[in-house]
Amino acid sequence: MGARGTLRFIDSNIFLHAYLTPRRALTRAEQTVKDEAKAVVKRVEEGEEVATTVVHVSEVVNVIETGLGIQESLGFLAWIIASENVKVYPVSPKDYANTLLIAREKDISVNDALAYLFMKAHGIKEIYSFDKHFKKLEDIITLPKI
Repeated sequence: MGARGTLRFIDSNIFLHAYLTPRRALTRAEQTVKDEAKAVVKRVEEGEEVATTVVHVSEVVNVIETGLGIQESLGFLAWIIASENVKVYPVSPKDYANTLLIAREKDISVNDALAYLFMKAHGIKEIYSFDKHFKKLEDIITLPKI
């Protein structure tokens, strides 16, 4: 759990910013994002409890496979599955159907709406994400604050 004992949701972009190697020099702002993502992942590696969904894990695995190769993506997946401090929620077709209204109303992606739906269902009020869409959801807190 977070510093205050709060379970936080972790969005796929945190892992992607932490793990992927940029193909060009990063701007100062981009480097700050990468550094913050690495700091979050380090805390998770050290035992901070976080939650995500199988859909968000799949996003990360697919992008890591494309960017870094199959072995790296399999290593990430094995780590997530083995980590007792990472709660990975299953997603049903009904869960996805329930996100449509939220996605349309808030003008956010289906996977962002899915994260929000699971956060609400499990009483999670904070999310690690760099996605600006979460700022449209006033009842959750987006971290890190940069």
